[in-house]
Amino acid sequence: MNSIIKIAKRRIEQLYNSIGNEHYKRDFLNALPFWVGAFITGLTAVIYAKLFVWAEIGSIYFFNKASWLFIIISPVSFVLGWWLVKKYAPYAKGSGIPQVTAAIELANPKHNYKVNKLLSLRIVFIKISSSLIMVFGGGGIGREGPIIQIAASIFKKINDILPSWYPKISKQNMIVTRGGCRACFSV
Repeated sequence: MNSIIKIAKRRIEQLYNSIGNEHYKRDFLNALPFWVGAFITGLTAVIYAKLFVWAEIGSIYFFNKASWLFIIISPVSFVLGWWLVKKYAPYAKGSGIPQVTAAIELANPKHNYKVNKLLSLRIVFIKISSSLIMVFGGGGIGREGPIIQIAASIFKKINDILPSWYPKISKQNMIVTRGGCRACFSV
């Protein structure tokens, strides 16, 4: 994965150096991380929505075949979902919107470690996994709040991997931009 990122960074730098117009260079490079973030976030939201539907279908299937199984399935899935969050990503609990709001407020070098706890790729995987487990077990949860934290984590990660030569983009702007398209994530 790191070698792919290194190759992509090198290729982007070569393309950047080949552009003659300085204004175009600056504008293009400032927009590129947002385009990439929007694409990855949109793709993730669609996949998450599909997985969510499959978890609901699985829950309905088991309910129709043997509803008595929910005496076992519901508590096990609720405890498993809770345990995943508690053990691997405690800041993935809840809807995700308060965590993103806090990350926006804390988005400065002094509080980087706090923002890293609130928004990370680990959060993405645990948030998706735990919510799907809960839905399968019959839990009444939505995807709208979680996708906000997932999207902010993706945009933050993109900001984190920008090379040193890249024009600086505020981490706060990257996180806030994700919030501006909240309606886009209700796939």
